[in-house]
Amino acid sequence: MKKVLLALTLALTNLAWAQFTTGTVSLSTGMTIKLTTTASTVTMTLTGPDTSYLGVGFGGTGTTGGMGSGVDGFIYNVNSTANTNLDYSFAGIGVFPSVDTVQDWTITSNTTSGGTRTIVATRSLAGGAGDTVFTNNTSSINIFYAKGSTTTIANHGFGTSNRGYAVLSRAVLGTTEAAAESKTILLYPNPAKETVSFKNADKINSVDIYESTGRKVKSVKPDGENINVRDLKPGIYYFEITLQDGSLSFEKLIKE
Repeated sequence: MKKVLLALTLALTNLAWAQFTTGTVSLSTGMTIKLTTTASTVTMTLTGPDTSYLGVGFGGTGTTGGMGSGVDGFIYNVNSTANTNLDYSFAGIGVFPSVDTVQDWTITSNTTSGGTRTIVATRSLAGGAGDTVFTNNTSSINIFYAKGSTTTIANHGFGTSNRGYAVLSRAVLGTTEAAAESKTILLYPNPAKETVSFKNADKINSVDIYESTGRKVKSVKPDGENINVRDLKPGIYYFEITLQDGSLSFEKLIKE
């Protein structure tokens, strides 16, 4: 009986910490999108022409209904050097969308190559008021998307070649793909008593530490290659590691 309970606990723990992804999906506008979720965050990788606004909405239905009043969206403004406003609420095709009061998306990487821009942005699954709530499972995600001219952000809505609607299916992020996403971040020693060190620590932005129950106990930034874990009680912990490019890696630590 104990073996059955242990196996069930391990299975539930692994499920809770699984990652799910849409993979990279090509869109009709020449854009691509990939959405990857973890137990706490969603990461979006969006590509498109580096001279255009790039917009994605979540939760709408249909090519026109997706931009209905109040629908949640993300817009990269090609004319802004700061892009402090990324969260928007749409108000219909061709209508200037309104900026959300609270900005939840954060761009972690923004690069251009050969006329294509690649944006990596992340936020919590729940987001803030008015945001679409993402789930960390295999459920599909409805999106609408658009690129626009540099004259006005309302141009997201003009021309059928500039917008579209899609349903993104998701699957568990495989072991091989997860390893590639992790950028070979490893922690040692494991088990540990006082400190842990990281391989490729220069790729790390921050670390969230969770108990095996899923409760977050602390957030830290590595001090060089090391993190102090002296204050953690003995047990099993999971490290959710946010990398400089916005991707995530997970490591399990046994604290003695």
